[in-house]
Amino acid sequence: MLATDQKLTEHDLSAMSRRVLAMREAVFAEWEKDVRRLVHGAQDILHPILMNTLPVFYDNIVEALTPSHPRARATSNTDVAGAHGNERARMTHYGPEQVIHEYQIFRDAFSRVADERGVALSRAEWAIVNDSINCAVRESVKKFTAMHDTFRHRLAASLSHDMRNPLSVVVSGARLLTLAPQPERTPLIAQKILDNGKRLAAMIEELLEAFSFHRGQKLPLALAQFDVLELARTVCAEVNENQVVPCAVSGVSVTGYWCENSMRRAIENLTTNAVKYGDGAGIHVHVDTAHERMLLSVHNTGNPISMEHRGRIFEYLRREGGNIQEGWGIGLPFVQSVAESHGGSVAVDSSAATGTTFLIDVPVDCRPFVDDEHAAAPARPA
Repeated sequence: MLATDQKLTEHDLSAMSRRVLAMREAVFAEWEKDVRRLVHGAQDILHPILMNTLPVFYDNIVEALTPSHPRARATSNTDVAGAHGNERARMTHYGPEQVIHEYQIFRDAFSRVADERGVALSRAEWAIVNDSINCAVRESVKKFTAMHDTFRHRLAASLSHDMRNPLSVVVSGARLLTLAPQPERTPLIAQKILDNGKRLAAMIEELLEAFSFHRGQKLPLALAQFDVLELARTVCAEVNENQVVPCAVSGVSVTGYWCENSMRRAIENLTTNAVKYGDGAGIHVHVDTAHERMLLSVHNTGNPISMEHRGRIFEYLRREGGNIQEGWGIGLPFVQSVAESHGGSVAVDSSAATGTTFLIDVPVDCRPFVDDEHAAAPARPA
């Protein structure tokens, strides 16, 4: 199971949920084939980025199909659909229509595979599937557009400020040429106007390109190959040395290319939060892999994160009552930066029934998704 609440087995799932779970790989094989054929811009997207957080979303649907599970639909108690939209905004050239089209294809692939395998969902079960997809579309597109709007406003403000200098040179040069004839200085002034006019043109071109696509702000990463399961065990051993709450690790060995220092700090931040906000019953870190992506989750029990706070826990600063308030500290925003800088996402799932789980979902080999300007040289051994 890849669900966002760190449910790792099929235990307690209904018979229908288990049948739908068994369809997962067939559904995504159909979905990927149709997306690459029908969605503009999907043809050149590498497999782990195309899959994104959708396998996790699928297993959330599986849980929702079990009547006794507290998840009413795949988006209940989690922001995984928003994480999908955020990653689509950062890692693809998509517009909102492509995000919607992918979900439509997902619905069709799910229905087609169910028919082929004789998985006859009841009307109520189909309502859960459809409601899950419809809610995911809304949340993904909302996050997708918010991500683009935030970036555009930031970039527009920055470039507007930077454009003042070359514009000032152009205006001053033109004014000098009109005030009095200075033949000996005319070529120099004209060259300055030309050079700064070119600078302005380049800035405008950059602005236009960025308005259609962006990758957001990324951390510099020192990429190296290592086993993230061993890293998780090291971090949990340090937690256990403090004897605050027990920390356990499970999962499979996943060796990939990431920034070890950044990934370590991200896991440390999540385990620190689990200690701080959990009920002391223990922390569970789990490592898994699916579709060339690594999934690392940190789970604790205790009071859930309220719906009001869930949408802004990754903000460093937030605005309340007209005043700037400190958010959840720099820990969770840093975790988000680590996941996004590796070409992935972070999602949270929290409810009183299942506890709180943070999920880092990134490509196993992030090298194709890290720009050269954001890749730092690995530190030399002492």
